[in-house]
Amino acid sequence: MTEGEAASAAASEQPPAAGEQGSRNLVMRVAAAVVLAPVAIALAYMGGIAWSLLVTLVAVGLFAEWLAVTGLGRELRVVVPGVVALLLAGLCLMAGRIDAALVVLAVGAVVVALTSGARRNWAIAGLLYAAGAEIASVLLRHDPAKGFAALMFVLLIVWVTDIGGYFAGRSIGGPKLWVQVSPKKTWAGAAGGFVASLLVAAGFAAFEIGTTGPLLLLGAMLSVVSQLGDLFESAVKRRFGVKDSSHIIPGHGGLLDRLDGFVAAVIVAAIFGFLRGGADGVGRGLMVW
Repeated sequence: MTEGEAASAAASEQPPAAGEQGSRNLVMRVAAAVVLAPVAIALAYMGGIAWSLLVTLVAVGLFAEWLAVTGLGRELRVVVPGVVALLLAGLCLMAGRIDAALVVLAVGAVVVALTSGARRNWAIAGLLYAAGAEIASVLLRHDPAKGFAALMFVLLIVWVTDIGGYFAGRSIGGPKLWVQVSPKKTWAGAAGGFVASLLVAAGFAAFEIGTTGPLLLLGAMLSVVSQLGDLFESAVKRRFGVKDSSHIIPGHGGLLDRLDGFVAAVIVAAIFGFLRGGADGVGRGLMVW
């Protein structure tokens, strides 16, 4: 082998440059979003059993990934009762029995606590995390008058916060937001996502889906909550030395990686809507002022 051939072979074995790898990752992220976003929107529009089924399956996935991150993924005595509780709760929600869903989840939390040993707190936290996302997502959409609008508001705020933060962070750079937890996130990215969320809120107001002032405040609040949810999930992964919760979504990692901001935002939105509109008017409570 000549020196030129050796150099060529060595170059071919080198890992892709950071820029090339970043571009490839961006392409995968966009491709995954193009496929998954329309499916999520379509099922959200359908509501009812279709949306509840999706939410239930996602909640099971979130719980399973949480256990995997915290080192409990192979402990069937922990996995099984949690998964069963989430599935049964989903069936109760599909039947409109929120009270029964809460009872089932409470029983599941007790069983998980009794079977998870030294990492009991992490196991319970994972079940509550997944259950919170499950109940909040169904309750928000359950409102026949404003459920779809409220759910889309939360989804779009979370999506544009993520997208705006990604591009602002990459193009502007600057000081890091919290190096110990998420080394790549910058203050510029956080600001970019925040501004993007205000544009979405203004768009909803322009189409008279809500009142301008309250929607801007809600958009701002949910954008911040979404980013805090992202940082929370990053902190949990860093605590256990895990980079991605799984590799189920190309370019995004796992469900936890993709939905961390949504989980935080939808739980806060549902609580806020519930306090103003009750269990049957969570969407109206969030959107109507």
